[in-house]
Amino acid sequence: TYSLISDSFKNWRGMFESGGRRIKRSLFIDMRTVGFASEEQLAHWKKFRLLAPYLDAVAALNPAGALRAYPGSPALVQSLLRPQDRLIACELEPQAAAALAGNLRGDARTKAIAIDGWTALTAYVPPKERRGLVLVDPPFEQPQELSRLTQALAAAHRKWPTGCYLLWYPIKDAAEITAFVRKLSRLGIAKMLRIELFPATATDDTGLRGSGLIAVNPPWRLYDELETLMPALASALSRGAACRTTLDWLTGEITN
Repeated sequence: TYSLISDSFKNWRGMFESGGRRIKRSLFIDMRTVGFASEEQLAHWKKFRLLAPYLDAVAALNPAGALRAYPGSPALVQSLLRPQDRLIACELEPQAAAALAGNLRGDARTKAIAIDGWTALTAYVPPKERRGLVLVDPPFEQPQELSRLTQALAAAHRKWPTGCYLLWYPIKDAAEITAFVRKLSRLGIAKMLRIELFPATATDDTGLRGSGLIAVNPPWRLYDELETLMPALASALSRGAACRTTLDWLTGEITN
């Protein structure tokens, strides 16, 4: 969980300028507009239904209504757990590992382990349930982490080829990302979906230009839902300027 008002939160300005706070907005209803919904209106509202689980997780951390904190990846996953699910969250840095354990304490479905995530990636797959999701969210503080991400996915996929994997990566250097995507597509993994978002504030090739996800063995409806959701996110984050998105299959396009 990250505070949006404490001195320790370092990315407040970037989040504000990129429009991250615009995803959570006030809702005003004009009662004179109440009536039967058209097909166009239903399609428009579907975008916000798809965002509902995320907005619910944010709201749970901000019971007073004001946006003072936002959930990190473990808190988001925890908010989506069913009673029969379990979460193993891995963190190596001591202070972050202690904070993670403290945030998850009291929930029998969750367990925080102080371990290198790269080691855990192959150590804990396949899970005993033989179904699940592996979220790989490296800090990208070391060189060659994109190459390491490719190698780690290949090793984990050999142990658990039917598992779902979600890999996050920052987009800084376009050539580096192109090479990364090319290597992924050559791993021989049957189904990989690329999802990328480039905020309107990213105007040059320096620094963080966007964020990407690679979904391995994604749920069959994910592509269709992202086709609806991605333009809505781009619109919310655009602040009147262009916000580019990418949604395509690296391997194994699924058609309904």
